[in-house]
Amino acid sequence: MTQESPSSEERRPDRAALVIAAVIAILAAVIVYSTATAHGGSATRIGPSAFPYTIAGCLFVLAIWTAFEAMRGDFPEREEQEIQPVIWVIGGLAAQMLLLHITGFAIATALLFAATARAFGKGPLWMTIPIGIVLSFIVWVIFAKGLQLSLPAGPLERLI
Repeated sequence: MTQESPSSEERRPDRAALVIAAVIAILAAVIVYSTATAHGGSATRIGPSAFPYTIAGCLFVLAIWTAFEAMRGDFPEREEQEIQPVIWVIGGLAAQMLLLHITGFAIATALLFAATARAFGKGPLWMTIPIGIVLSFIVWVIFAKGLQLSLPAGPLERLI
């Protein structure tokens, strides 16, 4: 007399993981195609094209592994996705891209910082925006003045 436990029932293939495996395999194929059709390079056997082929090979192995695990149904159950934090982060990225050349690096990046903090449930906007401005301004000074790299300057950066 055998009794089957509820956990021993047959698990179905994880369709989301199969889609992820397919996307990884397509990415590997694109890298191989792009590297194979690129002009130039060197005549040596190990040259600049060796690294993209290595990355593509690793991605292809990862795609096979992911597909195998998806067919076995070994991925854990996923939690329900909350859309509001994703919208905050995407909104912060959009604000930064749209305002970068208008307000400068410090203010635009501060808005991204504040939106991301809000997405993670940390602090109110009235507090995270000034913190983001200070941190972003410090980063701008290090990169623009210390390393002599060109970052978009706005009214705040023009004070220096």
